Amino acid sequence: MFYQDTAAAIATSSKDGSISVIRVSGDRSCEIVSSIFFDKHMNPVTLSQCRTHTIRYGYICEKENDIIDEVLVLIMKGPKSYTAEDVIEIQCHGGYMICQMILELLVRRGARIADPGEFTKRAFLNGRIDLSQAESVMELIQAKSDIAVKNSMSQLRGKIKKKIEELRKVILEDLSFLEAALDDPEHITLDNFSETIRRHTQQLKEELEHLLDNSQNGRLIKEGIRTAIVGKPNVGKSSFLNCILRDDRAIVTDIPGTTRDTLEEEIKIGSTLFRFIDTAGIRETEDVLENLGIDKTKKAIESADFVICLIDMSRELEEEDFYVLEQAKNHPGIILCNKSDLPARVTMEQLPEYENKKVISFCARTGEGLEQFEEYIHTLFLSDKIRYNDEIYITNARQKALLIEALESIRQLWNSVEAGMPEDLYSIDLMNAYETLGKMIGETVEDDIVDKIFKDFCMGK
Repeated sequence: MFYQDTAAAIATSSKDGSISVIRVSGDRSCEIVSSIFFDKHMNPVTLSQCRTHTIRYGYICEKENDIIDEVLVLIMKGPKSYTAEDVIEIQCHGGYMICQMILELLVRRGARIADPGEFTKRAFLNGRIDLSQAESVMELIQAKSDIAVKNSMSQLRGKIKKKIEELRKVILEDLSFLEAALDDPEHITLDNFSETIRRHTQQLKEELEHLLDNSQNGRLIKEGIRTAIVGKPNVGKSSFLNCILRDDRAIVTDIPGTTRDTLEEEIKIGSTLFRFIDTAGIRETEDVLENLGIDKTKKAIESADFVICLIDMSRELEEEDFYVLEQAKNHPGIILCNKSDLPARVTMEQLPEYENKKVISFCARTGEGLEQFEEYIHTLFLSDKIRYNDEIYITNARQKALLIEALESIRQLWNSVEAGMPEDLYSIDLMNAYETLGKMIGETVEDDIVDKIFKDFCMGK
């Protein structure tokens, strides 16, 4: 065990609720909680003598008959617990004061307040989970869509660890053989080794490139799909945002140029998270503030994963409309012909050069076409981009950076093999790749990196 003391923390939200959970972990967990726990007859309970993974009913008391709360106590003895240590969880009534009184009582009896993320850190240091699984715990807590939950849960169950171990096994076999052959050339020959390592390097390169390609989809899963709403002034961009949010979030007026900054809102459509960005209308203007907003609109288009171009069906197409469509031409997107409740002055046939984008008739005022729009974009991303399956989607920036570093080592190795360099040079790049991938799962990671990772966790986790 890496920790010699016993830690305690409130594991549930700080907001008032009907029930709160206080978690205690460490060698003295049973002893400390036993000192303040009494059964329904007010007899002391020795938790160390209770069977693991059982629940006891009773009272938390500062001393006998001095009751603080009526509780349930869950006993989980190591190593079959969250931290692989003895863990006791006290389920008490919700409320700030009750939790604080129990927590302070535990501290007076020998526990200390846990650091943020300390229980998960203990689980990692005690070998119950690897570092990628530990990081997935926080991502699971922060998940904002069904797919994000499933992906985090998949990582928590060790999918990344399994893949990284497979890649490291291939590297280790080549590295071990190479080192053995260099140490004992009389008995181990390197004949045909270049062909073997070429085949393995190609496999590793493809696997790492695939993981990195999927990390873009991992970003969509974690952060949501950046969706820019663009168009000339007064086509209904802000009205569309309010319509899809089912809330009057953006200011709507008949005055052109009202929106002078981007407004960002998140919404879950189906199982996918979208981040809608309302932008300033694009037009020629001498207004300094409005031009700043238009510059932000152009940047929003460039950084968007999806662009919604709004056209006002009740007005003739103008130069500004075609400019907006041209700006978004090379980005995945859709054309919404708004104000379908008014007499149409624009037809679908007037948009021939943009026929690669789906065109939907829409009315922000009545909501007509909204369901068709939501179904289209959800199906589009669910089937083409982030459909949950057996793929591994890297969503963690640290892990992605390590993948890039490992891939660079493998590419260097590939270049050495292709150039016919001496075999003894291969070991440097092989070892670099092996150690870098080890950092992903925490096998060769520095203590300060571990501390930084868990510092960002919430208290009680």
